[in-house]
Amino acid sequence: MKKKVAIQGIGGCNHYIAAKDFFGEDEIETIDCNTFKELAKLVADNRDILGIMAIENTIAGSILQNYRLLRENRLSIVGEYKLRISHSLAALPGVKMEDIREINSHPMALMQCAEFLERFPAIKLVEKDDTAGSAKWISDNQLKDHAAICPSGAAKLYGMNILAEGIETNKRNFTRFLILSNREVSKEVLRYLYNKEKNRNLQAPPKESNQWIDKSSIVFTLPHESGSLSKVLAVLSFYDMNLSMIQSIPIIGKEWEYQFYINLLFKDYPRYIQAIDAIMPLCREFEILGEYAEGKQSV
Repeated sequence: MKKKVAIQGIGGCNHYIAAKDFFGEDEIETIDCNTFKELAKLVADNRDILGIMAIENTIAGSILQNYRLLRENRLSIVGEYKLRISHSLAALPGVKMEDIREINSHPMALMQCAEFLERFPAIKLVEKDDTAGSAKWISDNQLKDHAAICPSGAAKLYGMNILAEGIETNKRNFTRFLILSNREVSKEVLRYLYNKEKNRNLQAPPKESNQWIDKSSIVFTLPHESGSLSKVLAVLSFYDMNLSMIQSIPIIGKEWEYQFYINLLFKDYPRYIQAIDAIMPLCREFEILGEYAEGKQSV
């Protein structure tokens, strides 16, 4: 039976590529969503639908709205994948660079290709909701003076000709995607992912599934008093927790107060549990968003 996976965008987009890479040989059916909000609600309302959602890019930073969507929809993080982002400039067959009057793409893609685009100051840049969607729109409407910045696979999928490949400014451009599930079925999904990895791994896997888990995402607020954050960080350091990410987000309606999102990496699951027990009395509104295996990184 195919796994249903909700993505933001359409076939050929980076969410689609990341989903295909993450689930590997397993057959999946992707469900296209126009927005991250739509994606999050779909996963929250359906126990049999997983989601994959971009959360952080090595150039553009964190996608702050998506942190809020995780909490608002009570989603569980069950995995992650780090996709190498490569952008191509695509146009209809027969169209040359000198014919282009407008380039369409997602605003993040436009930003990531800024150095390349500076070479064409006369071309208008127009933001769209999706990279692959931009290619499809140009193809559907046969716009011969338009081009799209999109993955090369999307260009081929929609019958576009690639004018330039690898146009991203920074070649070490990665986006981290979260694999999401309805909270009620998160343990079941983790078991499926553990067995999937165990069957694929030629080396001896851990005997217990929680020994496979080496990463955690947590969120909390703190008392509005001096040293509250440093106390939490000191405790985590004592328990040998590696903070791979810390992100503060303003609490709407409470001026100068913040939620703190933290990713922890660890080698000893019981010691991680001890660390969590130790910091909980120091925090307010503490929540574990997910415990999972650190994601692989594409080449």
